[in-house]
Amino acid sequence: MTDVLSYPIRRQEPGLLPPEYEALRERGIGRVRMPTGHLAWLVVNPDYARLVLSDPRFSANKLLPDFPRLSPRPMEKLKHCAPFLVNMDGREHALAKKPVVQELSPQRVAEARPRLQGAVDEIIDAVLGRPEKPVDLVQELSYPVAWRLQELLLGLPTAELVTMRQNIWDLVVTAGTEDEEVAAAARLHEHVADVLAEKEKHLGDDIVSHAIEQQLAEYGKVDRYELSSLVLALAFGVHHSVATMVSLGVLTLLTHTDERAVLLGQPDRMTVAVGEMLRYFSINDATPLRLALEDVRVGDTLIRAGDGVAVPTLPVNRDPAVCPFPNRLDLLRERPTSHLAFGYGPHRCVGAHLAPVLLGMVFTTLFERIPTLELAVAEAELEFKYHSQQSFGPSELPVTW
Repeated sequence: MTDVLSYPIRRQEPGLLPPEYEALRERGIGRVRMPTGHLAWLVVNPDYARLVLSDPRFSANKLLPDFPRLSPRPMEKLKHCAPFLVNMDGREHALAKKPVVQELSPQRVAEARPRLQGAVDEIIDAVLGRPEKPVDLVQELSYPVAWRLQELLLGLPTAELVTMRQNIWDLVVTAGTEDEEVAAAARLHEHVADVLAEKEKHLGDDIVSHAIEQQLAEYGKVDRYELSSLVLALAFGVHHSVATMVSLGVLTLLTHTDERAVLLGQPDRMTVAVGEMLRYFSINDATPLRLALEDVRVGDTLIRAGDGVAVPTLPVNRDPAVCPFPNRLDLLRERPTSHLAFGYGPHRCVGAHLAPVLLGMVFTTLFERIPTLELAVAEAELEFKYHSQQSFGPSELPVTW
């Protein structure tokens, strides 16, 4: 067992596929050892990935005892919270997810475009107003875009979202004893309840307001404990991923000037290019994860009930079946690729329609308003890191113009 790969497999550069994945390409599946010491299956074949992520015989419920874990205890601490959407299966999950999907449908995203554009313009105004250069776009563009996106979607102030993120971290990561968990959970729920109580007085056109209105219509009152899991999941789930993709996309366009000129003049091609960036970078290395509830044959491999399965999207999206020359970042591909950067099946990311629209908007607006934008250091000097242990992108992105 000493030659079993350790998981997660970390990359050294954003777009560089670790060679360990290629060693599994022919079979499409292999064994890995999780940080907890338990063995799990690693899937890199797109067809196998779609099977695992869509078949109800594989569970996404991280609270199940045998679920593959990246750390010994954090997920267990969610017992103090109402069920999270990402941990539900089957009909329960479908019913809980439906209203969120409706909120982020293509039609709703189209309706939100003016507000998104206004937010992007304000953030770039602030970048242009910085008194000194270079400007770090990770801190001055990427994270502000991520915060404002959440603020607009949820209708909650960024300051409250920051507090929620810290309270979740205190519960899931910092709390070490049962007493500390209980105290952290109490702080978490007290704060969310206060935020929701205030929100009930000032309803708007956002996900939280609509959820409150739905509960009032159905039950005549608001169950703040139940609603808290939706708010917390959306407050915590997308922040680093959005910010990292903004940074990587800007860096890509800074270093591909010829392609950038073509894309800025052809919005449809920018849309395809954004999809290509999402496919190529596939920034989250360690997820999604699943637990087999029954024996399931995946290709020539029999996965037993109780086995964990890891489906990292980076190697899946680099399979030759996904697109020609999959290890090449081709911003001028003629047609979109069927990538799995947003996952697949019932748990496909609810922001799959929104994220490409936002990213294209940020990239187009930034380079149209600052056409002379350039890196303030050599590309080789840039450093990269994992943000929140998941999303791999630049630590800083110093630019000037």
